[in-house]
Amino acid sequence: MKVGFLDVQGKTPKKVVSAAAHGGRRGSTMVAVFWLISVMALYIFTAIQLLDYEDRLVSGQVEGTRASQMAEMGVSVACNPVVERSDYLLLEQRFPGDVGFTATIESEGSRFNINSLLMNRGDGADPDKALLREMFVEWGAEDDFAQEVVDALVDWVDENELEELNGAEFPFYEGEGFLNRPYNRPFYSLDEMRLVRGMEDLERIYPGWRDWFTIWSSGGLDVNEADPEKLARAAEVSIDDATSIRDRVLGPDMIRGTEDDQPFSNSREVLDLLGVPDIQRMIVEPRLTANDPTTRIESTGWSGLGGSQIKRRITLIVRNRTGRPSILERKVEQVP
Repeated sequence: MKVGFLDVQGKTPKKVVSAAAHGGRRGSTMVAVFWLISVMALYIFTAIQLLDYEDRLVSGQVEGTRASQMAEMGVSVACNPVVERSDYLLLEQRFPGDVGFTATIESEGSRFNINSLLMNRGDGADPDKALLREMFVEWGAEDDFAQEVVDALVDWVDENELEELNGAEFPFYEGEGFLNRPYNRPFYSLDEMRLVRGMEDLERIYPGWRDWFTIWSSGGLDVNEADPEKLARAAEVSIDDATSIRDRVLGPDMIRGTEDDQPFSNSREVLDLLGVPDIQRMIVEPRLTANDPTTRIESTGWSGLGGSQIKRRITLIVRNRTGRPSILERKVEQVP
């Protein structure tokens, strides 16, 4: 009886242990199954995301190519010498498949030539520096900071190592880790202006500063093309006087590039009409010109609709568009 009891007692724990082990194996199997399901789900989700990304990437490339083709078409139309800037039916076109382009033609003389303002180191040098300083102040810069930026711009383009009162020559840039600055030559692009001390801070104050400057015009601000704000600043006249000049150029229909336009043949006619005194004329006349031969063509091509629309812009600077044209600059960029 004792032995049987021991046998029974001895077998009972074995059965209990076996059941527990069997239950543990079943639990481990379930965990492994759930783990595999999770891995498979993650794999499938990742694969779907990758396929979606590749689909959008390919679609974006296709739409981007179509938008670029439309921009090129707009450039071709705008470069045609018989196309006027008021030919909107030609310069704005839409085609089946949700593609099209919008092109504009304007004079590069409608902007200040920054090199001309900085490098005329004669009697007009100080007034031109004052012109830039007042311009920067009007944009929101403090007067002292505006003067520092102007002096640094002058130091960048002059050929000597003499530092303007608040300027920046080689010692300053060397301290910043740049051994080849300033370049001591005219700016070759507006992007180079951002390398000058203070220009990045000025850009934060006024991001649209590029719309005021060029390096490609013949020199002066074109009295037939400049908007009243720029003309008033260059000629040192009131905004109302500058607006009256713009209105006369546009003619009765107030549209630029039409048959009723009345452009001036030279800047002296404008100064005579405004009654600018001789002393003031000596300062402002070198800043002005008429009928600048340099043209800016901007063509924006687009493809798609709504939020999925993709745009590409081509900017072309051309001299003598209606004669024997020469390309001065070509820039291609994505448009947000």
